[in-house]
Amino acid sequence: MGLLHDGEWEPGAPRDRYDHDTFDDRAEDDPDAEFPAEAGRYHLYLSRACPWAHRTALVRRLLGLEDAVGVDVVDPVRRDQGWEFTPEKDGCTPDSVHGSDKLYELFQRADPSYTGRVTVPVLYDTATDRIVNEESADIARLLATAFDRHRTRAVDLYPANRRAEIDDAVAEIHSSVNAAVYRAGFADSQSDYETAVGGLFDALERWDRTLASRRYALGDRLTLADVVLFPTLYRFDAVYHTHFNCNVRRLVDFEHLWAYARDVYATPGVAATCDLDHVTAHYYRSHDDINPTGLVPLGPEFDWTAPHDRPK
Repeated sequence: MGLLHDGEWEPGAPRDRYDHDTFDDRAEDDPDAEFPAEAGRYHLYLSRACPWAHRTALVRRLLGLEDAVGVDVVDPVRRDQGWEFTPEKDGCTPDSVHGSDKLYELFQRADPSYTGRVTVPVLYDTATDRIVNEESADIARLLATAFDRHRTRAVDLYPANRRAEIDDAVAEIHSSVNAAVYRAGFADSQSDYETAVGGLFDALERWDRTLASRRYALGDRLTLADVVLFPTLYRFDAVYHTHFNCNVRRLVDFEHLWAYARDVYATPGVAATCDLDHVTAHYYRSHDDINPTGLVPLGPEFDWTAPHDRPK
């Protein structure tokens, strides 16, 4: 069996991890660990288009880990051979570690026997030439914990006394919002589609009500719950509303969710992780079964920098 190059979430998959051939190790703040959390040792491979990879990019920026953990960015359009490095394109980079042309080469280098999916994000250990982890929630958590002493911003996204609460919120958001748009977009029956869309908008309405009385998902401080919710909201009107037929309402029609999303976007470091051109190019040009023409819509137009008037 050869490598599977498609790196998108697929309906029925548990979270964003697959049951075969996964890399699920951990970096630790311990010099004797197999993967000690040393500055300059680890490298993130990600796509600006992918909402799962966006989580890890957000944590890296919000904590100020830019000097501690390097990053390379793949082409937003995923082709037959999967994610590619096209440094000649805006916002893309070469593989600065090994000079690979395609991401699957990195997986083969890390494990020649690997036959699973080639996904983003990837946390790579340059010292041992191995992939540490490829599951976005795991990478986000370990960046927020193991790399704590390397952060340059006074932000704690995963405080020790709230981790169970945050984990519960992350799991709920992932199931009811993040994965729900994909269940709708890739539904193969009317009933499955209606069930997915109904559940999605129930969840969005709940969050709209919740955010009417609090600034962030779990209160007055930004946490990993917001890191998981924001990437789907950022893509919603540009992609999911049209491309995945999640068109009951737009994000901009939710008074509190839309203001909340702009508030998060205004947080120092967040805008630098966002690239709507990469987002739209990926979805409209990679999913031939949904959009065979490959045409990318010019709209809608909305202002992410508009004042949000959220509580401080």
